[in-house]
Amino acid sequence: MNNNPIGVYDSGFGGLSVWRELHRALPDESLIYLGDGKNCPYGSLPAAQIRSLAETAVGDLVQRGCKMVVVACNTATAAAISHLRERFPEIPIVGLEPAVKPACRMTKSRIVGVIATERSLQGEKFLTTLARYGEGVEVIKAVGRGWVEAVENNEEQSERTEQLVREVVEPIIERGADVIVLGCTHYPFLRNVIERVIGNREVAVIDSGEAVEKRVESLLDEYGIRASAGCEPRMEFITYADEEYRNRLERKAMSSL
Repeated sequence: MNNNPIGVYDSGFGGLSVWRELHRALPDESLIYLGDGKNCPYGSLPAAQIRSLAETAVGDLVQRGCKMVVVACNTATAAAISHLRERFPEIPIVGLEPAVKPACRMTKSRIVGVIATERSLQGEKFLTTLARYGEGVEVIKAVGRGWVEAVENNEEQSERTEQLVREVVEPIIERGADVIVLGCTHYPFLRNVIERVIGNREVAVIDSGEAVEKRVESLLDEYGIRASAGCEPRMEFITYADEEYRNRLERKAMSSL
């Protein structure tokens, strides 16, 4: 047993979609959420800069006593996960990747759309997974331009955001995709808008949140570090931005439950 917190790190608000899954499934676990905020979005930053930002963030969570860290950012995972595991071998570190494997198994049209940041789509793990499971499947890769900023600014339901979503989603559907993968943790906050654009067309939308939660549970058991039953969990939200951003972060977390 270990009542220390699990750290969850993202460039900003997006990882709250993973935080939400962990909070619901693991009610005894304390969680510290670090949303960078100051350097968001990460999507087009150089890989070396992302590695440096991720190392600082994970280091801060380790210093705060986290027993495990979830890098709840597809972009940071793509650029830095191997480096982070080498740098912090004392704790398990969980990364994310777009849900290509289940999408390729689900599709009936043999056409899948993956919407992610530029850096995620260039990541070695994504390309390796695509090569392994994407045989015989056409994978349409697209960048959700402006999507992260819409979530960060709480503009998910604006007309402008719906137009940004439509510009990306419509061409994917028109090319025959029947599964769309949300490959950035900010994007699930736009699920309602995406589904509104899809309408009554038979297109499934999936993300990595549930799979990550299952992986966290597995590692808690493997390392014997689950919190004791009935433990009084604590929730903490920290950022490299200002206090206003931290307050917004906490409000968005609570409203997402």
